[in-house]
Amino acid sequence: MVRGKTQMRRIENAASRQVTFSKRRNGLLKKAHELSVLCDAEVALIVFSARGKLYEFASSSVQNTIERYMSHREEVEINNKDSERTMEQWKCEAADMSKKIEHIEAQKRKILGENLGSCSAEELNELEVQLEKSLRSVKEKRRRMLEEQIAQLKEKENSLLKENASLLEQVNCKSEPQLTLTAIREDDTDGHARKEHTEVETELMIGRPGSR
Repeated sequence: MVRGKTQMRRIENAASRQVTFSKRRNGLLKKAHELSVLCDAEVALIVFSARGKLYEFASSSVQNTIERYMSHREEVEINNKDSERTMEQWKCEAADMSKKIEHIEAQKRKILGENLGSCSAEELNELEVQLEKSLRSVKEKRRRMLEEQIAQLKEKENSLLKENASLLEQVNCKSEPQLTLTAIREDDTDGHARKEHTEVETELMIGRPGSR
């Protein structure tokens, strides 16, 4: 036979209430003992009856377990307070950061020439000074960049000139032997021609000129 589900409400009959208390108290103490043995847990159980009678169970000592519980509770409360304090700090920092971002956005719009109607003369003067400083900074940055580019181009030019001079020197070294050989050949040809010419000019003639 299936036992019906017990309704979770106070038992009105005193005798039934006392019997149920005794049964469930013993079951609760038994479960506490089993939990401490099976799981090697520190368990302390305190029960007061409706008449004020104390029933307790402890795997070691009820007093020690209570002291350990209070110490742990204090640590938890301290950690919770620290966490709450940290959260409050984060919220304050986030709010300050949001205000700074809004201020920077407003300044940026003013620098871009937007929403200037609400600016006073003093604010407009400050914006003018800021723009002048920014303009000088931009010009100085551009000047440095141009100088660096010019220096790089000069270095590249010098490198190309050196490379060109080296190539020209190599070309001259290769062409000199050919020029010398050509000069020698020309000298030999001229010498041979002069020799033939000399031989012709020194030819001996006998008789009257024009008789041959």
